[in-house]
Amino acid sequence: MLERLADRLGLETEPRIFFWSAGLMVAFLLVLVSAPDGVGQAFGDGREWIVENLGWFFIFGVSIWLLFLLWVAVSRYGNIRLGGDDATPAYGNISWFTMLFAGGIGTVLMFWGVAEPISHFANPPRGGVDAHSVEAAQDAMSFSLYHLGLHTWTIFTLPGLAFAYFIYRHKLPLRVSSVFYPFLKEKIHGPIGRTIDVFAILGTLFGVAVSIGLGTSQINAGLTELMGVPDNTFAKVSIIVVLTAVAVGSIVAGLDNGVRRLSNLNIGMAVGLMVFVLITGSTIFLFRGIIETVGLYLSNIVPLAFWNDTLATYTQDEGWGWQGGWTVFYWAWTVTWSPFIGIFVARISRGRTIREFVMGVLFAPSLFTLVWFAIFGWSAMDIDGIGGDGGQMVAAVEESVPLALFAFLENFPFTTLMQGLSVVIVAIFFATSSDSASLVVDMLCTGTESPGPVRQRVWWGLAEGGLAASLIILAGDAGLEALQEVITVIGLPIFVMVFAMIFALMRGLKTEDPPLSRRTAKHPPPVPMPREETSSEESGQA
Repeated sequence: MLERLADRLGLETEPRIFFWSAGLMVAFLLVLVSAPDGVGQAFGDGREWIVENLGWFFIFGVSIWLLFLLWVAVSRYGNIRLGGDDATPAYGNISWFTMLFAGGIGTVLMFWGVAEPISHFANPPRGGVDAHSVEAAQDAMSFSLYHLGLHTWTIFTLPGLAFAYFIYRHKLPLRVSSVFYPFLKEKIHGPIGRTIDVFAILGTLFGVAVSIGLGTSQINAGLTELMGVPDNTFAKVSIIVVLTAVAVGSIVAGLDNGVRRLSNLNIGMAVGLMVFVLITGSTIFLFRGIIETVGLYLSNIVPLAFWNDTLATYTQDEGWGWQGGWTVFYWAWTVTWSPFIGIFVARISRGRTIREFVMGVLFAPSLFTLVWFAIFGWSAMDIDGIGGDGGQMVAAVEESVPLALFAFLENFPFTTLMQGLSVVIVAIFFATSSDSASLVVDMLCTGTESPGPVRQRVWWGLAEGGLAASLIILAGDAGLEALQEVITVIGLPIFVMVFAMIFALMRGLKTEDPPLSRRTAKHPPPVPMPREETSSEESGQA
């Protein structure tokens, strides 16, 4: 039945994955519209239970993933090439690093680059540290980089490596379920595999929708500052409608003509904004701060990686502590992006060795993130005066997190121009996130890298915009807190699925030739894993 419907609509997809994903998406929107209070309460209760009982699992899990990836990179498996033995990288190192950043956390850096360091500066996460002190400033930088440095990119690198290995080396379909072939075998082509794929698609859509919601809040704050646009739900939904239209136009243009051009343009503007702050701000102070930040990060990454806020029950009113609203939220949010970013990273990394892949994807974007936070974070704290009682930036973040960047730019020349440029950067990051996610979700439905019909890709772009608007309506006055509740609940099962990828990778890697580490010459291909059947009945392609 679904195959015939797909044929009538001219779709080129696996119909059971496409229609189940689309149907569940529509069902959620209908429930949200009909009972927003009940849905909001359910997500709130779910988030409270997860962070209180399983917050440790998120924190422990990501640190274990990072250790696993570093071990794989330095082990004999690091020589394995992601593709055939004669495969070569399609992109040079500079282009590769640029695309890694473009596909990752550009929107997040714009949103939190000022707001997170100032939040921790005013409200130190660990006890015994005075607000606005030198120690608070150092902790603010350490926690910000812990959240958006190596650990965040670990959440992207692990599924990216799993996708690249099984899809390009074992020639399996471009789907999340392919990673679990060592356990499921041919069942990846059946109901179990399709369930995994549907769930991964829904998680990706939610993760992107939350990012769109945060970006929209920041755009609205910028337009309020520049043009007096009301900061309310109607304005945010209107912004989503306009920018979804831009994203859909990019989707129609395709990967090379749409996504690539928008990404390159936006990266150039973001780097330009960062250099502007460096040159027109306290330049010498910031150069010193960049170097010092490296030391702070290296000296604190191990303690923070295993810090679980264990004594929160005795020191805070909420038993789940500070990390429930920060670290657990970050990991749950980021992991919902991991199928989307993982596929993207795998595609641009084909032909590289596992060692090149892990080291490049982990360290290159993390280094850029460190420089970004050092420039914006230290500048913001310098404006308020480290060792004082707080000031303009602390007040701005307490008033509105989305407003923080625009309040920050009031302290630099060409204020209106820079604020307007920032609005444009966030808007384009929003568009590139939406259109590239739509293209990847479509690939997850078709199981191939070939783009499906335009109508398929447009559908996913509209679905993301509709879901983001619905979450904004659900959040209402609660704003960021409501979005945190939604993504924490959605992120838990995705987190468990990504954790399982470690065991799938280990089983797959064991099929490689044992004396691999002792050879530099070409090695025999791994034990082949059967490809998906291509009959129309199974594939559902028109």
